[in-house]
Amino acid sequence: MRYKRVNIDSLNLSDSQMESIFIYHSDYTIEAVKTKSVFYPTVWSQAFGKSLKRNIIEAKIIHTYLGLKLPLKTFAVTPRSQTLEFAGLQGYNERAELLRQTLRELRSQLNSSRVMRIDIAIDFKRKIPKSITQALSKHREPFCYGNTTYYKTAKEKKTNQRMDIKIYNKQIQAKLDYPLYRLEFVFKGSYFNKLLFKDMETAYKKMEKSIKKATGLNVKIESNFSL
Repeated sequence: MRYKRVNIDSLNLSDSQMESIFIYHSDYTIEAVKTKSVFYPTVWSQAFGKSLKRNIIEAKIIHTYLGLKLPLKTFAVTPRSQTLEFAGLQGYNERAELLRQTLRELRSQLNSSRVMRIDIAIDFKRKIPKSITQALSKHREPFCYGNTTYYKTAKEKKTNQRMDIKIYNKQIQAKLDYPLYRLEFVFKGSYFNKLLFKDMETAYKKMEKSIKKATGLNVKIESNFSL
């Protein structure tokens, strides 16, 4: 059986002491953006191209020695945990390479953190095959917002705490000089049931089956940041 090899594009990890990894490390500095006494929403939007949502009660930026900026967030629903986000691991630029390097370097210190989100990127040089969009549309309703088409079941509302599926033109999104289209599966915290980062690969088969069920596509997930 033939498989399409796919990679992780984004990874969210959560821990009660996440900030402690960086406080005394000379390769990193921490910039407070939103706390009880600080609020600099413009700094956040300039760093990540997104506004600070109300459900984020504390926000900080981790500056790395490689010149990267990583978002560190505390959500209102989990006030005792900090979530560190690695977004763009499967990019097509230097930043993606540096991001993967950073994750490899921090891996041993992050092993006991919980996996809160994994985005699987499935890229096509041409348009998404019609067989895939037809399979998605059997049980899901497509709707477009900007450059992205979302596929949701009748039971899903605007926010879904388990899994999201979307398709978008990666060439436009990443300003590439060649055609690229991305099918993305976003697996969230409730999908993993308290999965630790060190055990993340044990969830690959489950995610592969979910992708197969929704699209008919056989995939193999690879860790593009493996040691």
